[in-house]
Amino acid sequence: MKKVLFIAMACLAAVACNKVSKMADLADQVKVECNPEVLEVVADNIDADVTVTFPAKYFHKKAILEIVPVMKFQGGEVAGEPFVYQGEKVTDNFKTVGKDGASITEHVNFKYVKGMEKSELVGRATVKYKKKSWAFPEDIKIADGANTTYMLACSTGSYAAAADNYQEIIPEEVEAQILYLINSANVRSNQLTSESIKEYKTGIQDVMNDSRRTITGTDIIAYASPDGPSKRNNTLSDERAASAEKAFGKVSKKLETGGVSTRSIGEDWEGFQELVNNSNIEDKDLILRVLSMYSDPDVREREIKNMSSVYGTLAKDVLPELRRARFVTNVEFQNYTAEELKALVEDNIDVLDEEALLRSATLTDDAAAKIAIYKQAIKKYDSDRAKLNTACILLDQGKNDQAEAMLSKVNDRSIEGLNNLRGVLALRDGKKEKAADFFAKESGKSGKANLGTLDILNGDYAAAVKKLAGTGDANEALAYILNGDLAKASALLKDKDCEKAAYMRAIIAARQGKAAAANAELAKIKKCKELKERAENDIEFAKIK
Repeated sequence: MKKVLFIAMACLAAVACNKVSKMADLADQVKVECNPEVLEVVADNIDADVTVTFPAKYFHKKAILEIVPVMKFQGGEVAGEPFVYQGEKVTDNFKTVGKDGASITEHVNFKYVKGMEKSELVGRATVKYKKKSWAFPEDIKIADGANTTYMLACSTGSYAAAADNYQEIIPEEVEAQILYLINSANVRSNQLTSESIKEYKTGIQDVMNDSRRTITGTDIIAYASPDGPSKRNNTLSDERAASAEKAFGKVSKKLETGGVSTRSIGEDWEGFQELVNNSNIEDKDLILRVLSMYSDPDVREREIKNMSSVYGTLAKDVLPELRRARFVTNVEFQNYTAEELKALVEDNIDVLDEEALLRSATLTDDAAAKIAIYKQAIKKYDSDRAKLNTACILLDQGKNDQAEAMLSKVNDRSIEGLNNLRGVLALRDGKKEKAADFFAKESGKSGKANLGTLDILNGDYAAAVKKLAGTGDANEALAYILNGDLAKASALLKDKDCEKAAYMRAIIAARQGKAAAANAELAKIKKCKELKERAENDIEFAKIK
């Protein structure tokens, strides 16, 4: 009897196994979908949602089904966390699939590994019952992968040399003034022979004898002191302008003064403020406060006159200096030309000041020559801008350690460009958070562009577009592509003739279904081995080959 019972139980188990094994035989009834259909690498991660759908009456109530997601790529494969499902009579803690079937969505994540740009995501399924197992006859195709277009981002950092303040033309002035008595517009004879006039004539004569200086014109400017009725003072200023113009005709005989322009200012509150500010008057702060509090000239005068303790000093030492007319001759000084700067660098570099040295460095394309000029600026003027610019050249050469050492010598830690360069060094070292902190402290265009680059690397393409828009940075067009704005990307890339621009134009054309245009752009990539190899495996071009 026992033997018969054992045989019967064995037969039942065999029948159960046969039914369970049919789950593997009927693998084609299991539907697997993926979102996105083509995998994409974002911030070095591949994320997707996989939906597994089981039909009704498929899942054996005592079976367990394990599906292992696997990324298969050139050079290897990586398995993810398995999806495990159980029949309704299994007491384990897996997701249950009943007789009516089910549709279950799972999330998968893989860290990008080089080679995954040409890959596929598959599922390897195994049915289990007690101690037996049945593998699905072949891998379940889930999705193709993986798009790595964001990796076209230039992550060496955006930076620019500090500008010089060199002036090719330096404006100068030769000036004299004549003084008037109170309420008078008559020019006294002694004013035409004053030391001010003598120095003016000598200065003009010196300019006339200097081949590097050119007189461009003369301004005659008349004023009245701010005491008395403002209407009367304005009239007095006009009268002084007329008399000063006649007097200047006598002063300027035999002198080159250019075209003459005459104007009347009226009450000279600006000059009053300057004289008071530079004086030793005890209550000058109070006087200056009154000037800032009131804009009406009559109110100003009244309030100042109410300061009886100081008004006498003002009337004696300040107001007489404001009853005047000025002769201002404008001169342009021709600084060293580019050719002269080049010659001086070679023959007499010591005569060049800091700004001239910084400008001279821009006149050569030779990196060693630039560094030599910056070295002179550092030696003679301890120039922080020369240190920054030397660091830029070292970054161009990939000498990051030397660039960092040079930046450590900068004295003014708030100088524009320093934080950006320190951020570039952190970015190149893979320290994205540290780089972001430095870039955020930089107000210049390069700092903003670098923050946009970090957004691309971190997968925030909408933020990247906002930061890179209008910067002209190399990553701006890429940001538009990644954000789906192909029209703006095309406009930016239209006139660029580098191979990377051609590659991005090929991506745009491929996404638009323009196979011929895409292949035409790819044909332009002849010298860049890296881009040619990338194109062979780039899923962007899968549909045009």
